[in-house]
Formats: sequence, C-alpha cells, structure tokens
Amino acid sequence: MDRRWAVVAVVTATTALSLAACGSSGGGAGGSTNTLSLVAADYGTGPANSSQKYWQGIADDFHKANSKITVKVKTVNWNDFDNQIQTAVQNHQQPDITEGDYFANYAQEGLLYKASDVLTKTDNLVPVFANLGSYKGTQYGIPFTTSSRTLFYNKKLFTQAGISSAPQTWNDVKADAVKIKALGKIGFGLPLGSEEAQAETLLWTLGNGGGFTDKSGAYTIDSPQNVETFNFLKDLVKSGATEPNPGTKNRTDLWKQFAQGGIGMINGSPALIPIIESGKVLGASDWTSVPIAGKTGPLSSTLGVCDFTAAFKNGGTKKQAAIKAFLDFAYQDKYQVQFDKEYSLLPATTSALNALSSNTTFAPFLKALPHAVQYPSDTGWAAVKTQIQQTIGTAVNGDPKKVLSTIQATAKKGS
Repeated sequence: MDRRWAVVAVVTATTALSLAACGSSGGGAGGSTNTLSLVAADYGTGPANSSQKYWQGIADDFHKANSKITVKVKTVNWNDFDNQIQTAVQNHQQPDITEGDYFANYAQEGLLYKASDVLTKTDNLVPVFANLGSYKGTQYGIPFTTSSRTLFYNKKLFTQAGISSAPQTWNDVKADAVKIKALGKIGFGLPLGSEEAQAETLLWTLGNGGGFTDKSGAYTIDSPQNVETFNFLKDLVKSGATEPNPGTKNRTDLWKQFAQGGIGMINGSPALIPIIESGKVLGASDWTSVPIAGKTGPLSSTLGVCDFTAAFKNGGTKKQAAIKAFLDFAYQDKYQVQFDKEYSLLPATTSALNALSSNTTFAPFLKALPHAVQYPSDTGWAAVKTQIQQTIGTAVNGDPKKVLSTIQATAKKGS
C-alpha cells in the first residue's frame, strides 16, 4: 500500500541493524518463546505522538496482564519501513510481528502465520479490508488501521459565495467552484501531481460508474465512462475554477492551501483534519466533510486503504500462542479508537467502528468505510500507478482519450 494518507513520520529507528537487533535479542527469528519483537511504522509527527509511545503503552499494559511474556517495541519511519522489513527478512532476522505495509510474497514464501492462527476474533475485522490481506484465498495480513475519502468544503467561503448546501453532483461542483472563484479563491483543489494522482483519478472515475478495473479485474482505464470523466475535468480546469496546471499540484500542498482558507472544496482523508487544526485559520465550525459528489449524485462507495499487522513463523506453538495473546490484547476497541484519534485514521474492526459512530468528525468517513473500493492488487498495478502519477495531469490539458489509452496499454501489458 502506498503512503497515500499517513501523516509525515519521524525516524525512530533508522537502520536495518535495529531490526536485526530486535530479532537477535530474543524476539524474532526463533528467539525466546516468551519474548516477542514488534516492528511498527511510525505515523506520528514528532516525539510527543510517535507510534513508539502508542505501542509501548500497549506493551506496558499487556505486561501487567501477562507477566511471563515480554514485548519489545521498535518503530520505523514509514518511508523506510518496507525496505527495513525486507532487509530483516533477507538476513533471517525478521521480527515476530509487524504493523505497516503487507507483502504477499512473505505469505507466498510460507513465512507468515494465517490470521486465524494468531487472532481470535477475525470475524470482527471490517470484511472489505480483511479480504485484502488474503493470499490464494487464505488471510495472512490483518488490517489494523484504515482510511476513506470524502469531500471537504469551506463553509465560510460557501456562505460568502451564496451557496446554501453541499454539492451533490458534478454540475453542482462546477457551479459552486465558479462562484468561489469569483471571490478570488480556488474553487476546487484538483491534485493530479505525482504524489497521489491515482487516488484523485479513482475518486472521479467512480463518480461516473467507472474505475480502474471491471468486476472481473480487467483494466478499463480508457473506458467511455472514464473518458467522459476527464472531459468534464478538462472543462472544469478550463473554466478557471481549479488551480492552474493540476498535473503539477500535489495533494499535501493543496491540503495546506485548503487549511489556510484558499480553496473552497477538495477531496480528502482524515489525515487532512490535523493539517486544518495546525493551520489555525479554519475553526471547527468553518469546514465540514460530506460524501464525494458524483455525476448524478453522491458516491455510495469511495476509495479506502488500510495497513496490516502480520505475524512471522519464528518459533513453535508457544511463540504462536504468545503472539496470539498479544494481538488479541492489542486489537481491543480502546486501543483501536486511541490510535485513530491520535493519528486521524479509522479502525479496522467492526466493534471499534461502532464505538466511534457518535463522533461527528469521523462520521462521513465511517459511513463510507464498509463499502470502500481499493486499488488493483495485481502485479501490473505498480507500473500503472507510476504512469498515472506521471501523466494523468496532461489529460486535463490535452486529449483525455489518448492519455487514458496509453495508460491502458501499459495495464494490459502488465496484467
């Protein structure tokens, strides 16, 4: 999974040697059956809210209830996480438990426990994400944190522009964006730059009954629906209602502009919320988020992503039992909710979703989560994603059909 939505992380463990040390200290690669090593991605913005603090808190609570098992915690900058875990595996020093990205090749190589071997309540996991952790029909990756997308809009700008309600359709979006443009602001932020163009593309194509693939998994990037979508976006850009040259604008930069009150509408995830709060320009009553507008009405499904825990087969049945005891403990609602509130993300369990149901800030995201659409998972997706990131922005300034067909050719070649 891409780091499409996590808050920028800080380095709390910087070398693969730290992972090797974690393994050799008794936790990983077959060490003491009573000592577990956990390596997690860091979602924090600094020492005050680093993921090290979060996971160490769970470990300390666990030790009080399970005095015979010790959990040693390491957290790693998100951008370094994948490489460090891969290096640790290559050196046969993999930790017992990881939380971050999920690699199907570890399951393919027979290195991971099945989810049901190390977590009691697998039926409590949000099904749409639990299925993503499967390899050849068996679940290995256990979703731990999730996210979905909604439409954020500036209520102050809407009022100033004489707009009384949230946009429901594309025509509403254009009409509202033009009115906000007249105020000297950007009507709609359209980030089609390299950071996360694939997300913005998918959100808009879903609004017209399109997407990257059909129900069989075959790529449909240059479908008539998708071409129509980008013709609409081309017209929206031509109207001046977006920022100039969307293909050069990244999501994070436009999110910051929204937080400063310079943009009327933008698609976003819960990770936009702390950016708004830290900007100290928009108060809680100055913005809100709603389902994303589609061609004829709001989307009933939206983009959803998640990160996983995984457990490596580093020991026998006693080590497996210790891992299960810890994961059962860590997946309690109170820890799921704590994580989500600290990092503005969403839960991966149905019971935690219910526990957050009264949270008005998260409500639009929570409603969309069970019906979330994910990126393709085939081996050709990496090349397709890269090409979308590099070229999709040209579709709103040139020939949408030509651009989409070129990406489709890459998709067919790799699938």
